[in-house]
Order: sequence, then C-alpha cells, then structure tokens
Amino acid sequence: MSTDVAVVEKTLETIWTEILGDLAEDQKDATFFEAGGESISATRIVSRIEEELDIEIEVGDIFEEDPNLESLIRIVKARAAG
Repeated sequence: MSTDVAVVEKTLETIWTEILGDLAEDQKDATFFEAGGESISATRIVSRIEEELDIEIEVGDIFEEDPNLESLIRIVKARAAG
C-alpha cells in the first residue's frame, strides 16, 4: 500500500481528473456530483483507488459524503491510516 502523502494526493488528482474531466478554475472545489459524477464514475474512482493505491474505500463513501477532491484525499488517507 502506498501511503506516501504526495503519491496519494497526486494519484487521486489524476484519477479524479481522468474520470470527471478537467474543471474550470472556478470549479476546482466542486463536489463529486457538482463535477458531473454519477454511479459509474463513482465505481470507476473506487476501483482505480484500489488498483493504484491498494486502499479500499466504498462507493457509498462517495455518495454519502459527496466529496470534492480535497475531501476525497482526506477520506482515502484516513482509510490508509486505519
């Protein structure tokens, strides 16, 4: 499991951007749903996190929390630490 903070943050930023697309500068803090996220994109994000970081989160974490990228990073770091 890669718990290096910089690696986790960069990997999550890449996953978020590749799945949800580049956001305009004024939308950088958009939540998952504000960025156009839906069930298939949540599933893809969760799968990529597990594949690339070996950290498990649930699709429900995304639906219940509706995180922006920064919040998602906190969720993943908490799971990695726990």
